[in-house]
Amino acid sequence: MAETDAPDVAVIGGSGFYTFLDDPREVEVDTPYGTPSAPIAIGRVGDRTVAFLPRHGKHHEFPAHQVNYRANMWALRSLGVRQVLAPCAVGGLQVEYGPGTFVVPDQLVDRTTHRIQTYFDQNACHVSFADPYCTRLRGHLLTGLEGHDPVDGGTLVVIEGPRFSTRAESRWYAAQGWAVIGMTSHPEAILAREMTLCYATVCLVTDHDAGVDEASAVSMDAVFEVFSAHTDTLKSALTGVIGGLGTERDCSCSHAVDGMDLPIALP
Repeated sequence: MAETDAPDVAVIGGSGFYTFLDDPREVEVDTPYGTPSAPIAIGRVGDRTVAFLPRHGKHHEFPAHQVNYRANMWALRSLGVRQVLAPCAVGGLQVEYGPGTFVVPDQLVDRTTHRIQTYFDQNACHVSFADPYCTRLRGHLLTGLEGHDPVDGGTLVVIEGPRFSTRAESRWYAAQGWAVIGMTSHPEAILAREMTLCYATVCLVTDHDAGVDEASAVSMDAVFEVFSAHTDTLKSALTGVIGGLGTERDCSCSHAVDGMDLPIALP
């Protein structure tokens, strides 16, 4: 790939979001961690070269707990990506966050149980994760969605899946004051940090989670129906965000592993 064609921005599509670019070319990428969820699609958004990866595969063949997150983030960085926008479908944990709400979280709680969440299996490499999402990218997402009343901040709790929560679990999450619940932002966010990538997510609420009220109970049909109804809005907003992103990263993400004796060389 010619250097001028290298993408510096990537979009990772979640449930119901399997395409983004017009007439892309696909690149197969081998990684030390296996094969990514799909070939990386590379195309243009305005004057910018952009990469797109469907997190669950082209046909949603990988449930959240089986996604090869390490291969995905490694592959994107190896192609030149340094900024990642990662939309996802979530459940709302608070009554005011109903279907169709956009949330740009600033915090994350990990409730997964079996996922490998690091590239660093040797040496003392303890990466700061106090603020899991790039504040600069969050600002761009909020601006891009400002006509749709996005929620600025809130905590996304990530569960293992593939099952949805019980009512008791959902009520406990809501009682903590957490905003939304999903299955994919972790370990994606920490792996992006270890790769020194800027990473932020926009959550589209597709349902009220099971404990919000007695009538609520999540179904896959409802999730896909709501996401489908808002996909064009989300794609349009992301297109605008990409157009406004600079190439200079004046945040701390690119310095996340400075001074560490890494057991691997970053691609």
